[in-house]
Amino acid sequence: MILADLASASPALAIDVKSQLAQPLVLGIFQGSIYGLIGLGLVLLYKSNRIFNFAQAEFGTVAAITAYLGLNGKLLGISWHMPYAVACIVGVVLGTLSAMLTERLIVRPLFHRPKVILVVGTVGALLLMIALEGLVFTNLRSLPSVNDAAQGLFHGLKDPAVRLGFAGYNVQWQQLLTLGTLVVLALASVAFFRFSRTGTAILAVSQEPTAAQVVGISVSRISLITWGLAGFLGSVAGLLVTAGGGLVGAGSVTGTTLVAGITAAVLGGITSLPGAFLGGILIGLLQTYAGAFITQFPGSEGVAVGLVLLVVLLVRPQGLLGKEA
Repeated sequence: MILADLASASPALAIDVKSQLAQPLVLGIFQGSIYGLIGLGLVLLYKSNRIFNFAQAEFGTVAAITAYLGLNGKLLGISWHMPYAVACIVGVVLGTLSAMLTERLIVRPLFHRPKVILVVGTVGALLLMIALEGLVFTNLRSLPSVNDAAQGLFHGLKDPAVRLGFAGYNVQWQQLLTLGTLVVLALASVAFFRFSRTGTAILAVSQEPTAAQVVGISVSRISLITWGLAGFLGSVAGLLVTAGGGLVGAGSVTGTTLVAGITAAVLGGITSLPGAFLGGILIGLLQTYAGAFITQFPGSEGVAVGLVLLVVLLVRPQGLLGKEA
């Protein structure tokens, strides 16, 4: 009410409450959930290997391309017309496997080299995956949305899941799924590191790999598990961001989410899993509000994200919840 009164009192303060305040709030939370998933994977690998994985979002591209081919084309030389859920599961499996292959073929041979060499190795893995994807998938496509799949499975199901009166916005099933997935995976990741022996072993390997080996922890096994978990997170994010409008093609998920995911991880704290969750939501909100208020400059969302990344690195490199960066 106060904002509405201010808007009517002065043209200079004219604000459309729904389109400039309420709707960007809703959209930013859902959009930020995707960045949070990418950020979770980045933090997970940083906690274990102390490196930034620039191929993190590309595991999602592998999952999205696989799901599309499973739904509409040929996969492994066989014509497939999989159910939507099955195609997505197969996509996540292959996306996770691509991460594990990256660990075995690229990261593992370089494990005892300087960390900068490992980071460059992840860039090489990213470029290789994009090149291979371009050979087998030349045109941009789009996956059906979860809404479309749900309507096909459950006849008579209405398209909007919930209507938010204050924002005049219909929240779709896919958006609820995206937010719910981030919450579940974020809580599961925190519980994994806090209560599981494998999570404790990952932290031990990240802090002192030699001592971890002395007490019987297999560094190679822990590394493979960690990359598999990161690949799973990236694959889920890739499917959520491309379904129902996002384009699927070589490097598509990296191009749309990697910078925002890195910024989310750095903003929240590169050593903090809850920080990745928080950072993703904040970056999503930043993008939607920048797009709502700075309409005269197309691309203002990307500029805002880049500025936040630079400011955080200069002013508070440990992030909001992290200990070091």
